[in-house]
Amino acid sequence: MPPVAYIQDIAQFDGQDVTLRGWLHNRRSSGKIHFLIVRDGTGFIQVVMSKADIGEELFAKADHLAQETSIIVTGKVRADARAKGGYELTGTSFEVVGESVDYPITPKEHGVDYLMDRRHLWIRSQRQHAILRVRHEIIDAVRDFFNSRGFILADTPIFTPSACEGTTTLFPVKYFDDGTAYLTQSGQLYNEANAMALGRVYAFGPTFRAEKSKTRRHLTEFWMVEPEMAYANLDDTMTLAEQLVESVVARVLDKRRPELAQLERDTTKLETVKTPFPRISYDDAVERLKGAGLPIEWGGDFGGTDETVLSDQFDRPVMVHRYPAAVKAFYMKPDPQRPELALGVDVLAPEGYGEIIGGGERLADYDLLLQRIKDHDLPQEAFDWYLDLRRYGSVPHAGFGMGIERVVAWICGLEHVRETIPYPRMLYRMYP
Repeated sequence: MPPVAYIQDIAQFDGQDVTLRGWLHNRRSSGKIHFLIVRDGTGFIQVVMSKADIGEELFAKADHLAQETSIIVTGKVRADARAKGGYELTGTSFEVVGESVDYPITPKEHGVDYLMDRRHLWIRSQRQHAILRVRHEIIDAVRDFFNSRGFILADTPIFTPSACEGTTTLFPVKYFDDGTAYLTQSGQLYNEANAMALGRVYAFGPTFRAEKSKTRRHLTEFWMVEPEMAYANLDDTMTLAEQLVESVVARVLDKRRPELAQLERDTTKLETVKTPFPRISYDDAVERLKGAGLPIEWGGDFGGTDETVLSDQFDRPVMVHRYPAAVKAFYMKPDPQRPELALGVDVLAPEGYGEIIGGGERLADYDLLLQRIKDHDLPQEAFDWYLDLRRYGSVPHAGFGMGIERVVAWICGLEHVRETIPYPRMLYRMYP
């Protein structure tokens, strides 16, 4: 039997007979020749079948194969500059593994709700295949970035006893006889403890926000990478953030150009993502927004339109730092020069994709942190362990969180984050 090959490796078998195991994505016929588009999870390839090559019986059978029938195909690999991917297969035999009847997603146009209800099948399409492979590359690049710089992966709990990013966006969960637990909004607080033990760490996992938002940037369940560093400040955080983003974009451009081409992504807009990124203060950002005619006053947080207008002024991500402390989380360190400001930073992606990173320097002072917990009406007993970090060898420390789905949406040039994760969870969607 010819060796089993994956489509992504097909160039290694030019001129040889191979066996492909996959599914029929699409089919057309000229009468004398069948053209089968076969996918195997690693890619798509055209299989050309003639009666002379496969025989009359199989040729007739191929004429009735339904979309998404699982098949095993044998044939000779042939280089063809006209073929997508540069190769096609001259089929010599095939067998049906599993039939497909009335596959619901056909080449015609379908509405978004129709496709989302069939998300478990929609991910088989070429577009979704490309997006999810870019997502994989982004995640792989993130891990490689931190691992190569001496950061330790130290994952944090999904069940938590308290809020991290405010009490209004918590998902409560019944937790045995102990009462109510919550799905984590962020691993940051626990990651601060990890940093006190291991120096430089990162957590990478799902996070949950019960935000009743229907914008194109929001999911209720999303993945976030969160580095945290002992003996670090705001400037260290901004430097690490821009290096991470530059590294991830460069990796995708290097490894996933075919997928970006499938998505018709204008890669010239990604090629400008080089450090250093522009850094502007919140004060400066407000003046820029006022100059653009937006109705914003000092002290308010930025909305989606504000972020878009700001980012449109630059050809790469822009870092906005030192927001008003009132709009930032309780654990943010105030600026010693201007205590009304927090030593935080948001990284805004260009082309209207908004915030992809948020972080900054953490409060290391016990008394001030305790006061902030009280000011935010948070239960002190739930944060006793967190206060311990300030009791026993407190040090300056800083970090950030980067939302994977927003980064995928930006790099792929997607209109909505619902396509950035295999099974999106949104305000009105929890199926399939």
